[in-house]
Amino acid sequence: MDNSIVISTPPHVKSKRTTRGIMLDVCIALLPCAIAGIVYFGLLAFMLEMVAVVACVATEFVYFFIANKGFAKKCKDAGKVCLRWWKQFDFTSVVTGLILALILPATTQWYEILIGSIFSIAIVKMLFGGTGKNLVNPAATGRVFMAISFAAVSTYTAANIPALNFESGIFSNATNLSWLLSAYPETKVTVLDLFLGTGVAGCIGETCKLAIIVGYIYLCARNVIKWWQPLLFVVVFGFAAVFMSGFGFIATGGYIFDMKLFLPHLFSGGVLFGAVFMFPDYVTSPKGVYGQIVYYVIAAILVAVLRYFTKMEVTSFVIILMNLFVPLIDKYIIRKPFGYVKVKKEKNKKTPDERVAEAVDALKVDENAAAKVMHGEKIENAELSPAASVQSVNAGDVKSDKEEA
Repeated sequence: MDNSIVISTPPHVKSKRTTRGIMLDVCIALLPCAIAGIVYFGLLAFMLEMVAVVACVATEFVYFFIANKGFAKKCKDAGKVCLRWWKQFDFTSVVTGLILALILPATTQWYEILIGSIFSIAIVKMLFGGTGKNLVNPAATGRVFMAISFAAVSTYTAANIPALNFESGIFSNATNLSWLLSAYPETKVTVLDLFLGTGVAGCIGETCKLAIIVGYIYLCARNVIKWWQPLLFVVVFGFAAVFMSGFGFIATGGYIFDMKLFLPHLFSGGVLFGAVFMFPDYVTSPKGVYGQIVYYVIAAILVAVLRYFTKMEVTSFVIILMNLFVPLIDKYIIRKPFGYVKVKKEKNKKTPDERVAEAVDALKVDENAAAKVMHGEKIENAELSPAASVQSVNAGDVKSDKEEA
């Protein structure tokens, strides 16, 4: 019988749900995006997804095997170490690999995503202690690492399915937002094309927005994420992006706030995918409700502003930046403890220490007043306490008895 104690990160809430079950739900929610990516970009997308998932799981296993001394004693305990790894395996590495593959273009080479997967798990996750202890989102960090290391990661190809609006041609770059941000955008693809991903070049899992929404509905139905979190991010981002786009009209006639740009901004790039699958990460997002509101609002504004000035996709960069500020948000925006009931303060209610101090002061006044009365002194303009009054009456009786004698 295994009597070992499993120590996990807080909060410790007794529930039938486990990390493994939650991560399986996330994998299921990601399946529509993965399947849409294969349909739009072919078997090359499927190969990249498999390489990323296998590389992430293998990296986690190798790291765990070495850290738990699986090679010690001529691998005598290798079987026990493998069994322990499987018992603690929670599918977080599968989620990391799948998300990493879905936020990369189909032009990515297999060895590039292999290196990115190893970096995401070994450096970003396992080096800090494993599940629940990483400071930043592993998939987003791996994406940024690959963007810095390999220039080909920023090269996008068009989907296999042509645009429904055949006169518009192909929107040749999912992150080429200059047509949308710098001047009044002539329709190159319709909003429907952006929503379905038809005729749009982009990342494997970010192109079809319909698949992302299906995953979002599943996560909400399974209570994996709160429905308002991605919605808050999307609404704030949309208005901020439209506001920033208004400055692009100044050269042609002045500032214009055009709400027609709301959906094109939302359905371009990886904003919607990040809002559903990356920003609500349990480990790297704030724990309290008020902290989460601040987190999503600031993140949405940052994405909109940086996209306007850089004319490129910056969602992964903003995710990492906001992850680093999460400890500060949790520190200064204190959440209400579980089961906490606020105690109502009564006005002018004295504490026990104050009542004791007043009683001591009253005793001192009584002693002084009683001493003066015993010596025949008169106390004018002062109210005696009951104890001093008794002393005064007794002293008067003694004095009258002496006079009669």
